[in-house]
Amino acid sequence: MVPFPLIALALGLVLGSFYNVCIHRYLTGQSVVLPASHCPRCRNALSWWENIPLISFIVLRGRCRACKQAISWRYPIVEAVSGIWALLLAIQFGPGWEWLLYMVAGGLLIIMSFIDFQEFILPDVFTYPGAVLAFAGTVLVTNMPWVDSLLGAVIGAGLFWILQKGYYLLRGVEGLGTGDIKLMLMLGALVGWQGLPMMIFLAAFTALVASLAYMAKNAHQGMLTRIPFGPFLSLGAMLQILYGPVLMRIFLPMG
Repeated sequence: MVPFPLIALALGLVLGSFYNVCIHRYLTGQSVVLPASHCPRCRNALSWWENIPLISFIVLRGRCRACKQAISWRYPIVEAVSGIWALLLAIQFGPGWEWLLYMVAGGLLIIMSFIDFQEFILPDVFTYPGAVLAFAGTVLVTNMPWVDSLLGAVIGAGLFWILQKGYYLLRGVEGLGTGDIKLMLMLGALVGWQGLPMMIFLAAFTALVASLAYMAKNAHQGMLTRIPFGPFLSLGAMLQILYGPVLMRIFLPMG
């Protein structure tokens, strides 16, 4: 019998391929259903073996079989992230509704994060349904009281709304997108108000590390370099879901 973590890994890789379709077609304004998978440059329809997660990218050496143009590294990265997420959830929670809830929520976060990386937007079509899913799912399939989930959503979104307005009053420019506020409705509901401090700390820490790379890439902009915060908020929430208690002991050791 195949162990559940391996089944989860395979499913996660396949879903990652679908997430790539969602990301690309949202950015280009195309239907997710039609047309069939094709090269975005030469429009050549892809064979079944060109759609195998990770393996196809390796076999094709990162290039389209028809036009020989380079395939974006986003495709294998999304597939790998999705597969790893599914695997770690399976190890942590095992098969069940809780695993399914976090799989669906994580899928939305992966899609939104890579859209945010490219276009600096977090679309309402994902944030609002994600918030509803997070609250309803958390209440129905986890041990978190509904009040804790609701407070997490309200406090998380409210805090970021205050930060957005405060930064604008001080600097006269937007320093935090409204999409991040909407995203916090979802993330706060997922982790509850108790998980918010660690989640935000992890998001800020990873964003700070990444900002060094962003500023190095855009040296002429310096501290004015734009950095999407949504992906790092999502990463913080995912780490909190997987390893919240362990991370608390590492970063906030007691006595």
